[in-house]
Amino acid sequence: MASSSSLQPDGMGNHDEPTPLGKHVMFFDINKDGIIYPWETYQGLRKLGHNIFRSLLAAVLIHLVLSHKTRPGKWPSLLFPIVIKNIKYGKHGSDSDAYDAEGRFVPEKFEEIFKKYAHKNANSLTSNKVNELLKKNREPKDYFGWLNASTDWRILYDLAKDKNGELTKEAVRAVYDGSLFEQMARENASKKSS
Repeated sequence: MASSSSLQPDGMGNHDEPTPLGKHVMFFDINKDGIIYPWETYQGLRKLGHNIFRSLLAAVLIHLVLSHKTRPGKWPSLLFPIVIKNIKYGKHGSDSDAYDAEGRFVPEKFEEIFKKYAHKNANSLTSNKVNELLKKNREPKDYFGWLNASTDWRILYDLAKDKNGELTKEAVRAVYDGSLFEQMARENASKKSS
């Protein structure tokens, strides 16, 4: 039985509902079929404002890493799909643990990020504090986890930092619940249409 601290007030105990980790990646499921293909990840990254090269490289790397972990069965697929309902199997080490092993959001771990590292402003992280967070969360000899955590946080910082070069608590929370990507795509689309 799940502990009361891991149950979600928004019904995340229901197995038909996507977990918060699932919601985090659903933006990239362009056709909403529960499976993310590399071309969908590419399209999503372009909507967020990444250039063609960065979007292509990120899509290839993301799918090479996550596809085999989230696909049921033993046989690989040359289409490198990521199955959203199995995204919890793609969770890597050396992270903040704001998602638990089942992909549920852990508010205490999220708050801990800012209690430990947001010294200048309690509601934001500077680039140096993101680096400190990454170093402190490293698990011994977990080089793959170090690389993944660093990539996740550096991309988040680059995409969501404010005009003062700070990553706000609100932006980090929005990436954990998946709403940041939708918001950024809308902002990017409005910039293009202006």
